[in-house]
Amino acid sequence: MGKNLNLICDCDVIHEEIVRRVSEAMPDSKNFHALANLYKMFSDYTRIRIFWALSREEMCVCDLAVLLDMTKSAISHQLKLMRLANLVKHEKKGKMVFYTLADNHVKDIFEQGFAHIQE
Repeated sequence: MGKNLNLICDCDVIHEEIVRRVSEAMPDSKNFHALANLYKMFSDYTRIRIFWALSREEMCVCDLAVLLDMTKSAISHQLKLMRLANLVKHEKKGKMVFYTLADNHVKDIFEQGFAHIQE
């Protein structure tokens, strides 16, 4: 077994100035809930594959279903969740509906996550 590192403070010292500065800068709890919900959208295997595909090309539900070997219904369900979270947008072209990532922020979040896991 490796060294047993004690990573917990072994004292009761409070660094009041640090705590005060961080406390004053801390966002409202609703922002933390919103951020947690955003990251939940990136925690599903199917949605991650949809994010990846849409980061490359605009695609319709049928294309995504074939690409991911899933039903159109399953893809539509995930796209609805992603749309409600403002992560994808859609455009109707005739009878077809094409999806893209909502904006560059979504693409950046996705690509930064991929870059991190590949380090």
